[in-house]
Amino acid sequence: MTAEEAAEAARGLTFEKVWAMFQETDKRIDKRSKNIEERLAETDRMIKELSRNIGGVNNSLGKWMEEMVSARLWEKFTAIGFEFTKGGPCEFLENKRILAQADVFLENGEYAMPVEVKTDLTEEDIDEHIERIGKIRHYMDVRGDKRKLVGAVAGAIAPENVRNYAFKKGLYVLVQSGDSIALAERPKTFNHREW
Repeated sequence: MTAEEAAEAARGLTFEKVWAMFQETDKRIDKRSKNIEERLAETDRMIKELSRNIGGVNNSLGKWMEEMVSARLWEKFTAIGFEFTKGGPCEFLENKRILAQADVFLENGEYAMPVEVKTDLTEEDIDEHIERIGKIRHYMDVRGDKRKLVGAVAGAIAPENVRNYAFKKGLYVLVQSGDSIALAERPKTFNHREW
């Protein structure tokens, strides 16, 4: 725009007219901001609802996996020399708070075995389970329970590298086998860890 064109465009403009244009622009910006805020609020609501639905599906899948594993799980270990006489989910409480939870806790007079069940087993899950077993060991020691603790993990999806990681940590591994669960084949060098 040339200087002459700018001067022509400015003719007839007064401070009041320019001020009115700014106020009108502010109103439009406020309206757009309000629309954007409403859209963001709706998007946030949809994301929360989707997360809740996905969490519900994941929880349901996890519960199904726990049920599949716990049903007759003791039989899997009887075959390798553990005669567990009872088992089920278990919480270990200390000062009215949960110290640790076991998806399945198998036990007899000599051994106890916390089993962590995951839909998709990871190395992080294994590390967390080993930490959990340490807390359970502490809980048992404080109460004079001298049974040996051994650990196991189970996963519908348990990649070979994750199974090998668990074996190196001294844990038994259970994997999905058809419509049931089975002990994963252990390396010849495998020795279970006792806490």
